[in-house]
Amino acid sequence: MVFPNDWEGFSPAIMGRVMDCAVDLWHEHRIPILLSTAFILTFLRFYLRLNDAQSEQQKLVALPRALNKDEKKTTTTTTEKLDKVVVKKVSGSEGSSGDDEKKEGVKKKSAGPRRIKGDASKRVKKEGGEVRKIQVLVFFSCLTGSTEKIAKQFAGAFEEALTKAKGEQTTFLPPQVLDLSEVDYDEYFIGPPKTEGEEKLDYFYLILLPSFNIDSINDTFLEHLQETHHDFRIDTSPLAPILGYSVFGFGDREGWPTEKEGYCFQAKEVDKWMAKLSGRKRAYPLGMGDWKRDGKERLAEWKSGLVDVLGQIEQNGGLGEGVPGSGDPIESDDEEFDDDGEVYDEGAEQNGKSKSSGDLGDLEDLGQIMAASGNTGKKSSGPIAVDFTTEGKPKRKAAAPAVIKEMVPKGSPTYNSLTKQGYAIVGSHSGVKICRWTKSALRGRGSCYKYSFYGINSHQCMETTPSLSCSNKCVFCWRHGTNPVGTNWRWVVDPPDLIFNGVKENHYKKIKMMRGVPGVRAERFAEAMRIRHCALSLVGEPIFYPHINKFLGMLHKERISSFLVCNAQHPDQLAALQHVTQLYVSIDASNKESLRRIDRPLHRDFWERFNRCLDILRERRFQQRTVFRLTLVKDFNLEDEVEGYADLVQKGLPCFVEIKGVTYCGTSTSSSAGLTMQNVPFYNEVCDFVVALEKALKKRGLDYGIAAEHAHSCCILLASDRFHKEGKWHTRIDYERFFELLEERGPDGEFTPEEYMGPETPEWATWGRGGFDPRDQRVDRKGRPVEVS
Repeated sequence: MVFPNDWEGFSPAIMGRVMDCAVDLWHEHRIPILLSTAFILTFLRFYLRLNDAQSEQQKLVALPRALNKDEKKTTTTTTEKLDKVVVKKVSGSEGSSGDDEKKEGVKKKSAGPRRIKGDASKRVKKEGGEVRKIQVLVFFSCLTGSTEKIAKQFAGAFEEALTKAKGEQTTFLPPQVLDLSEVDYDEYFIGPPKTEGEEKLDYFYLILLPSFNIDSINDTFLEHLQETHHDFRIDTSPLAPILGYSVFGFGDREGWPTEKEGYCFQAKEVDKWMAKLSGRKRAYPLGMGDWKRDGKERLAEWKSGLVDVLGQIEQNGGLGEGVPGSGDPIESDDEEFDDDGEVYDEGAEQNGKSKSSGDLGDLEDLGQIMAASGNTGKKSSGPIAVDFTTEGKPKRKAAAPAVIKEMVPKGSPTYNSLTKQGYAIVGSHSGVKICRWTKSALRGRGSCYKYSFYGINSHQCMETTPSLSCSNKCVFCWRHGTNPVGTNWRWVVDPPDLIFNGVKENHYKKIKMMRGVPGVRAERFAEAMRIRHCALSLVGEPIFYPHINKFLGMLHKERISSFLVCNAQHPDQLAALQHVTQLYVSIDASNKESLRRIDRPLHRDFWERFNRCLDILRERRFQQRTVFRLTLVKDFNLEDEVEGYADLVQKGLPCFVEIKGVTYCGTSTSSSAGLTMQNVPFYNEVCDFVVALEKALKKRGLDYGIAAEHAHSCCILLASDRFHKEGKWHTRIDYERFFELLEERGPDGEFTPEEYMGPETPEWATWGRGGFDPRDQRVDRKGRPVEVS
C-alpha cells in the first residue's frame, strides 16, 4: 500500500488541508447531494419498470385476431359498466389492479366523473333522397286540466299548419303532447331523447306553462333545469343538439296585472333556463297571454310565428343568424346588454392614429363611444362651400360619352362601411336599417317621439331612404360621413319597384333577427311583421331620387304612411313633390354663416335655395302637414339665435316646429369640425330655448304653443293653433282618413291637414309630463329600470 506521504510532490500538510476542504464541502452541500442521488435512483426505477410494461404489451400484440375480437366485446361491456359506476359514485372505486386490466385489454378509465357533453352539431341538408324527420314536442303543466286541453288543441292546429311547410327533404311528425308531471326529466332535459334503432329525429321543444303562486310541478321543473345547468358533470348546454325551443306563458291579469307584479313569472324563468341549456336556441320570443282576455289571440300569433320559423329551418337547415345577443338567456335588467347589439372596441382609439371608418360602431349607440370622443382634431370652422360640379373644371374637347356609374357599387369602401354600420344596401343607391327605437319598442322599453306626438308605433316603422347621397356634410351627421355627396344626380337610377320590394324584404329580415333577443314581446313581434309607417329620413336626401313620387305612391298603395325629411337644398324637387303624410324640412341654423358652419353645404347658392324652400312650404301649408325640424348644437346655433329662428318660422308658417338637442355620434369628422360632447345641450337648456322661442313667436303675433314633449329623445313640439281644438291639442294623425282622402282626390288632390287631424294628444305626452309611454318600462343603458318622473 502506498500512503500519501509516500507520493511524490505531496506533503502531509497539503493532504491535510485537502481532507479538511473535502469535509467542509460535504457538510455544506450534503443535502442537495442526497436529494439528487435519490432523484436519480427513482428515475432509474421508473425507467426500468416502463421498459418491462412495454415488453408486456408487445407480447399481447402477438395474440390471435380472433381472441382480440372477443376481447373487444368484453372491453365494451366492461367500459359501459365502468361509466355507470363513475356517474353514480364520483370518487370512483378501487377495483382490480392495473396489471389485470392490461391483460384483459381494457383501457383504464379516469377516476373523475364522466362529463355529459351537448355540443351542437352543424345541420346540413341531407342528400341522396334521405328525408329529414322533425319531431315537435309540446310540454305542458296544469293543475285542473285546462292547460292539457289547450295543449292538445294547439298540437292539432299546429300539425295542420305544419303540413303547408312540409318540404321535399323534411317530414314533420305529428307533435307529441307531454305532461311535465309525468315525463322523466333526465330523458328530455339532460339531452335530446334517444331514438330506437337507426332512425334519426331532430327535436323542437315547445312549452306551454301557466304560472302558479302555490307549490306545483312548475317548481320541480324549474329546480331541475337550474340543477342541470349548475351540475359540473354535465355540459352547460346539453340541449344544444335540438333545433330550437319556445315558451308560451299563461297568466292572470286580475291577480298579476303587470309583469313586475308576477304576470307569467314562471314562464319567463323557464325561458331563461332553457336558453342556457340549449346554447341560446330560442327560436321565437316568449309569448304571454291571459286566457280570459287575449290568450287565444296571443297563442294564435305565437303559433303562426313558429310555423314560419320551422319553415325557415326546413329551407336552411337551422335557425340562421341573429343579431349579437340573440337568444341570450338573461334579461337586460340582469346583465349588461347593448340595445343595438353591436360590440365596441374600447381600445380602438387608444393610440394616436385613428383606424379606418369600417371600425366605427353604431352611430345611434352613444354611451360606449363617448370615451373615444376626446380631442381628436383641430377645431375649424369648416370648408368653404363650393359647387364642385362646376367650379374650376376645364373645358373639354369632344369627349367620349361618359359611363354612368353606380352610386354605391357592391364591394366598394362606401358599401363595406355602410353595411358594417348595420345598413342593408338595396340596388345601387338605396338603404334600410332597423332603428334603435324599433328594437326598444319590441322589448317594451319605450317608443320614439313619433309615437308620443303623432301616434306611430315604433315597432311597425321602417326607416329607409331611396337616395344615400346628400348635398350637405353636416357636422352632426350620424352616418360617419361615409355616404356619397353631390349636387346633382349623376348615377344609375334604380326603378322604384325594385327599391320598394328590396327595402321591405330587408326590413323584415332584420325584424326576424330580433326574435331571439331577450325581452322581445311576442305580440309586438307579430305586429312588427306588418309595416305601417315609413320614415324617409335614414341618410342622404330622399327627395333627390328622381322617381320619389312613384315610390311614395307604392307606400301609400299599401297604406304605409310617409314622413319625408329634406334639408332645404332642392327647391325644384320640393315644388314637384306630391302628397306625403308629413313633410319635414331641416332648419339647422337661423342665418347664412351659421348654416355654412353647421351643414357645410356643397351648393354655392345654399342660402338662396334654403329660402326658396321656405317660400314653397308657406305656399303649401294648407295642403301638407309641414314641420320645421330644429337641431340645437351648443356653441353653434343655440345661443342668441331665438329671434332668427322666429323670423324663419314667420317666413314658412309650418304646422309644427320640432326642437331637438343634437345627438353626438363621436366621429373624427365631427371632432375635426369642432364638435364634441360639450356641444350636446342638456334637456333643461332645450326647454329654456323652446320657452324663449314661443315668446318670440307670440311677440310677432303668431299663434303657436308648446303641445307635447318626449324627454327621452330630448325633443319638444311647438304646434300651430290650427291643431288646438276645444282646449286640447290634436297633434296625432288619422291615418285611415289620410288614405281615404288620397284615394278620393289623388296624390295631387286638394285637401288640408285639418281634414286628417287625429284624436287629441294623450295627457302623458303633453308639455310637462315627460312623454314616455306608460305601457312600457324605461331602463338605463345597463337595462336597470328607471322611474319616470
